[in-house]
Amino acid sequence: MILKNIPNTITCLNLLSGCMACVMAFQYNYTGVFIFVGLAAVFDFLDGLAARALHAYSDLGKELDSLSDVVSFGVAPGCLVYSFLASYADGTGLPFIAFLLPIFAALRLAKFNIDTRQTSSFLGLPVPSMGLFWVSFIPSIYLFTQSYSPLTLVIVVALVIVFSALMVSEIPMFSLKFKSLKWKDNAWSFSLVGISALILILFAVWHIFILSLAAIIVVYIGMSLIKVVIDKK
Repeated sequence: MILKNIPNTITCLNLLSGCMACVMAFQYNYTGVFIFVGLAAVFDFLDGLAARALHAYSDLGKELDSLSDVVSFGVAPGCLVYSFLASYADGTGLPFIAFLLPIFAALRLAKFNIDTRQTSSFLGLPVPSMGLFWVSFIPSIYLFTQSYSPLTLVIVVALVIVFSALMVSEIPMFSLKFKSLKWKDNAWSFSLVGISALILILFAVWHIFILSLAAIIVVYIGMSLIKVVIDKK
């Protein structure tokens, strides 16, 4: 019985990390947000791994996983973006646009749970990918932008709308779930892993490591769009 609850315990650690990330966001500790959402992503990976290893699948675990993801990769990034926008445009209604992210994250996860077409790939941008983009992108802007710029606000607001739309879109996006170690079966996934490793190394050398996750997510979206075009030919 204890072994069967290990995956759900790990999922709760994902949720706890997401809650801590929200606290960090409202304290303007953007590096803290990056760390805690990164931890949430690790726990999100490990709970599925534990469930498969222990054969501990359950409807409760599935729902708990989605609820935790809404907080860690939807609400936490939303709080982060709100905090960032409020620091530049407080007193206006503009910062509240950040909460489109958790709203569309919830819609995306609810859709995923009832959509039988998304067993081996995705339709729309996965919520964890969206969350990892923002916790990498916003701290990077905060660290590297020396002064206030209206253009920065325009870019952030535009990206909030774009990423919200991507989550509920019907655009096919490949999964990193490896069915085997054969190149033919996993060419796109292996390619993304290789490119991601290169990005991590280069960005660490260039001392902009915190921006690496945002770059990887952009590459993932781009590769998925290219795959769509190739598959249609």
